[in-house]
Amino acid sequence: MKYILLVGDGMADHPQPQLGNKTPLQVAHTPHMDFLAGRGLVGTAHTLVPGLPLGSDVANLAVLGYDPRQYYCGRSPLEAANIGVDLAPSDVAFRLNLVSIKDGHMAEYSSGHISTEDAKPLIKLLNDKFGDKKISFHLGTSYRHLVVWRSGPVDARCTPPHDISGQPIADYLPKGPRHAEVVRLMEDSRFLLEGHEVNRERRREGKPPANMIWLWGQGKKPQMPTMTERFKISGGVISAVDLVKGLGIYAGLQVIQVPGATGYLDTNYVGKAEAALKVLKKHDFVFVHVESPDEAGHNGDTAGKIQAIEDFDAKVVGTILKGLEGRNDYRILIIPDHPTPLDARTHTDEPVPFICYQPEGPANGATAYSEEQARATGLHVEEAWTLMDCLIKGEWPANGES
Repeated sequence: MKYILLVGDGMADHPQPQLGNKTPLQVAHTPHMDFLAGRGLVGTAHTLVPGLPLGSDVANLAVLGYDPRQYYCGRSPLEAANIGVDLAPSDVAFRLNLVSIKDGHMAEYSSGHISTEDAKPLIKLLNDKFGDKKISFHLGTSYRHLVVWRSGPVDARCTPPHDISGQPIADYLPKGPRHAEVVRLMEDSRFLLEGHEVNRERRREGKPPANMIWLWGQGKKPQMPTMTERFKISGGVISAVDLVKGLGIYAGLQVIQVPGATGYLDTNYVGKAEAALKVLKKHDFVFVHVESPDEAGHNGDTAGKIQAIEDFDAKVVGTILKGLEGRNDYRILIIPDHPTPLDARTHTDEPVPFICYQPEGPANGATAYSEEQARATGLHVEEAWTLMDCLIKGEWPANGES
């Protein structure tokens, strides 16, 4: 049996007035997911946990089958694993966003999705000027990078920058234990980055400058069992996002690098799907994560989100289904990790719609894949991490089961 987990990050949404009070999933043309919904089990699941951040770290832990209440460690230790940074027990890893600040406001949480090429000299400069025996800066991808802080301020309360787009940053600077150390590093970075040649060139080209670092998502190295230890299976993870790839590493999965996988609307969807099919030739399980719907949600980009969902359906789901034609020895779980509604432009904690599909397996009456259809079936799973057990064991939940 082959097991396939497909995550469209942030696909779930609210009914939007500009879409006739429908959600992007309802409006988007998604024939492949609709086909699976009509022949599988459709329901809703809670992927987020009260008391923990409304973040992709918590949500992807859950959809991969790990109870976040037990295994949550913050997102940055997962990102550290993917870029090859081995954390010591006392190390605290912080996510570092290169952000664009204008008139004291969060103008761009991603500095206009700065390229890794532009980011590289900025991270090097930060490490040259601020790095020492306690603090080091590590290059990631695009605007997403890493700070490792020996015995750092793990309990400081930090706000994700994508939650405060357009808002005054003074209201959202870190607070709590040892927060002043984090704030000082962030504010000092402005003096260092503002006049850098990379930013002068970006301004000349009409691009937002990466003129400040924003630290958040900190944590220490997690301890968690691998998928092989839990389910006696092996597999791979395919994503453009360091967080997800790092989670895969801790779960014992092989990280598959796909050329052109950007984490944005221009990502190589087909390449991801073709790589997934190759993984299944050697392994039992593959986890394919697509970031683009989430990015469009954070940007309030209605057309972009619909396009991202349609590309996910046609180029990821469709390509994988075509590659599995004639086979009945597989199970698929399709699920967003969390909603990223266009009106909120950040993550929310409502249940998300999912599809569990197995050829000639059970169905529960849905005719399409959407939030509304998922609610209508009456199938709700309160703890999304139990869905992985269902996928592997084939013991699907019944309607009305929680």
